[in-house]
Amino acid sequence: MSKDVKKEIELEIAYVLFIDIVGYSKLVTHEQRRLLDLLNQIVRDSEHFRTAEAKSRLITVPTGDGMALVFYNTPEAPVECALEISNAANEHPELKLRMGIHSGPVSGVVDVSGRANIAGAGINIAQRVMDCGDPGHVLVSKHMAEDLEQYGHWKRNLHDLGECEVKHGVRVAVVNLYTEDFGNPEVPQKFLQARHKAAAVPVAAEKARGSRSWIIATAALVLIAALVVGVFLLSRRSVPAGSNRQTVRGEAEVAETGRPSRALPAPAAVPTKSIAVLPFENLSDEKQNAFFTDGVQDEILTDLAKIADLKVISRSSVMQYKSGVARDLRKIGQELGVAHLLEGSVQRAANRVRVNAQLIDARNDAHLWAQTYDRDLADVFAIQSEIAKAIADQLQAKLSPSEKNAIEERPTTDVTAFDLYTQAKSLLLNISFSAKNLSNMLQAVDLLNRAVARDPSFFQAYCLLASAHDNIYLLGNEHTPARLAAAEAAIESASRMRPDAGETHLARAGNLYRGYRDFDGALAELDIAGRTLPNDSRIPELAGYITRRRGKQEEGLQYLLRSLELDPRNFLTLQQTALSYQILRRYAEMARVLDRGLAIKPDDVETRAARAVVELDWKADTRPVHQLMQELRAKDPAALKRVADTWFTCALAERDPVAAEAAISALGENPYDYNQGAIYFNHLVLEGLIARMMNDEAKARASPLCSWAN
Repeated sequence: MSKDVKKEIELEIAYVLFIDIVGYSKLVTHEQRRLLDLLNQIVRDSEHFRTAEAKSRLITVPTGDGMALVFYNTPEAPVECALEISNAANEHPELKLRMGIHSGPVSGVVDVSGRANIAGAGINIAQRVMDCGDPGHVLVSKHMAEDLEQYGHWKRNLHDLGECEVKHGVRVAVVNLYTEDFGNPEVPQKFLQARHKAAAVPVAAEKARGSRSWIIATAALVLIAALVVGVFLLSRRSVPAGSNRQTVRGEAEVAETGRPSRALPAPAAVPTKSIAVLPFENLSDEKQNAFFTDGVQDEILTDLAKIADLKVISRSSVMQYKSGVARDLRKIGQELGVAHLLEGSVQRAANRVRVNAQLIDARNDAHLWAQTYDRDLADVFAIQSEIAKAIADQLQAKLSPSEKNAIEERPTTDVTAFDLYTQAKSLLLNISFSAKNLSNMLQAVDLLNRAVARDPSFFQAYCLLASAHDNIYLLGNEHTPARLAAAEAAIESASRMRPDAGETHLARAGNLYRGYRDFDGALAELDIAGRTLPNDSRIPELAGYITRRRGKQEEGLQYLLRSLELDPRNFLTLQQTALSYQILRRYAEMARVLDRGLAIKPDDVETRAARAVVELDWKADTRPVHQLMQELRAKDPAALKRVADTWFTCALAERDPVAAEAAISALGENPYDYNQGAIYFNHLVLEGLIARMMNDEAKARASPLCSWAN
């Protein structure tokens, strides 16, 4: 090893590929030698190995049952080399390999024989990452995955597995790297075993409720402990409306020790192969055809979203940009984080339809492509597929055979059924975006039932129907066996038609999560769904809720952030992300996320209150709370009831009994709902908290204990 190379490796970061032969120690000696020789030959034949070696940017160290390759050029080098080795090893079924990749500090050393060797955290962690895998796995550290994501084209092939406990109790964050032809898509056994052992964290549904404060729970602890020995309430902080108000236990308690706020990462460069399909304009004389127009736009979006080589923004974000009005395309591109936008219009008359579409570069307003389709109404689904393929071609996106087949598959042959489906989808979109109204969900179910009655082979309608039933069960307070049975019947209908479709697995994941709290089963289904639905923001969103409910707050946050990349203006997901930052006490990030939400819905009272409480929790600054309460009392007294809990919190913090009494009065007849219905504080209990605050022990002890919900 030259002195120059040794010096550079000692001073800088290297990219380590660790390889071993699975089951090597169980083989007889001659078989060990044969397989090791075969592995050596495969590695030496690798183009990236030879290139790095020729440039003296590589150190090779044998490890007995494999080797470590230390690259000193780019993060892609060990990944490309792993790909070549994996492909070559596939021709030799007896050679079962697993690999681990990490970027970190590596020191070059020379042993007593003068040979090159290596040491340092980079090599150690690469080996630990590899140890988490099974045959065929190519695992990378989270740190290495972040490096690869900067190259864009690797991002779709990186699948977060979470943390794995390795030697000496160390936990490493691991990402599975695989494509259709490379790697092992299965969850490693170590992760599956850990999931089975993990205790589920009891929580309730994500309902849109008002804020609740840690101060009340803390004060209640003192009061209730004096009344009933053994009652213990965890400290709690205010929660934005629509958030998942969890009972935080286990690992969440670690977060409560206080984690320093970290700056949000710098915005990633906008991928060139990224697009948002904006709402199309309805040019039909009959305005009721607006749903049909939305359906055409949505199907084009859905088709494009199936292409892994593209980044496609989800429907709930793009539907906020209404058609028929002037659009600032550059601003929209920046808000959605895309380089391209698709606009269009639909005109339907009798049995004819005209669809116009145009592709625009959002970075400079340049028109890149435009086409008008004038066809029979029955051909509208073919038009949608043609537009999707044309856009993929314009963006030079790689289209696999399976993706091409998925795009060409028509959702239905019945235009009326398609209209019913589109109306239902719009209703459910509004629910997920705002208030989860039971009436709208029931109406959507009725529309979908009519759609599948007209076309019993309408696969997408069955998947949406299952989701609607599950959401009614979870969010509509209709916890009945009949509702779950209806969801399962819809899933079975979808499964009979397309058992391997990502949509089928996503529907089943939602059912297992919402109906049965089967977290392991839901995560397994999500993993399968993600292979064919690379741009579906619901997959990382649901994974985020599940992992967060299991106490893995940081991992859950990362899933939600990934969901926001695909659905950046989803108000509910922004609220849930703010909740995760709140649990982790990362107030700067929480404030920024709430500000993003308020940019979408500036008048949302609960979110405004949550934003004010950030300053109270973070900086002990009560002024924003006072300003909001004064504004509401003057301009919108009816809204005050929804955030009176925040007012009460502030009053306790300032030891202001007059303001606390006013806040109780503003609550009206509603009890104080703590922890999603697990505990209700009635007004007498709140009065007792005030008495405790004022050192009136007699009145405090006379306060009744809160009632417990079943």
